[in-house]
Amino acid sequence: MANEPTSERTHRPVMISEAAHKHHEELFPNHKSTLKVTDPELIEVFDNFAFDEVLAHSKLDTKIRAILILASIIGSHAVSEFKIMVAAALNVGVTPIEVKEILYQSVPYVGMARAFDFVHATNDVLAAREIQLPLESQSTTDPKTRYDKGLTVQKAVFGTMIDEMYERSPKDQLHIQRFLSANCFGDYYTRTGLDIKVRELITLSILIALGGVESQIKGHMRGNLNVGNGRDMLLDVITQLLPWVGYPRTLNALSCLNEVAPEVITE
Repeated sequence: MANEPTSERTHRPVMISEAAHKHHEELFPNHKSTLKVTDPELIEVFDNFAFDEVLAHSKLDTKIRAILILASIIGSHAVSEFKIMVAAALNVGVTPIEVKEILYQSVPYVGMARAFDFVHATNDVLAAREIQLPLESQSTTDPKTRYDKGLTVQKAVFGTMIDEMYERSPKDQLHIQRFLSANCFGDYYTRTGLDIKVRELITLSILIALGGVESQIKGHMRGNLNVGNGRDMLLDVITQLLPWVGYPRTLNALSCLNEVAPEVITE
């Protein structure tokens, strides 16, 4: 009832581990969390999990971890969180060009309708840091060379599978195969700013976050293995994305990994 006395709310102090605090400060120096005030129990659980417990299972450096988390956030279509993490990524050495390349790399996988808001969000963060746009061009192709150069990169990642895809494709769908070579790979994978190993990890991170694309996840896990990203690294990536994409997508990714690259048990 309106006239009844309100019970006094009591909360114990938020207990953030020393490791979690250290890793959080690395990304967000001197950050004053509003959620730590309004939702202290959630922040305690999440920070201790994401910035301590999960990190204890990683050999990835802070910069590459930030790159892959950014990629997964695009796949999750979480624009507000992306803006926060772009600033954090810049704090740990991810360059503006690398941020833009993560974003451009996402376009053929999430589509421009989803990427559009992230382009503007990125530009807002960069403008706030007085970084002049547009950034230096990273393109290495033109309309005449994009198909051949894209096909070369595509085969470097997937090998003879690409020839088989062209051979198996119905004639009325061959244009899609050519789009993959010229657009997905020719327009994006051939760009400088990020190397092929990182681009494949970015693509995988986006796909894991999207969900429902297990066939593509398995394909790009094979691509990652082909360019030198081994099972241990892929498991590390999946583990680090868990706090950001949740358990269902993580477990689906683990199932794909175990099918593509089963654990080798040595006596």
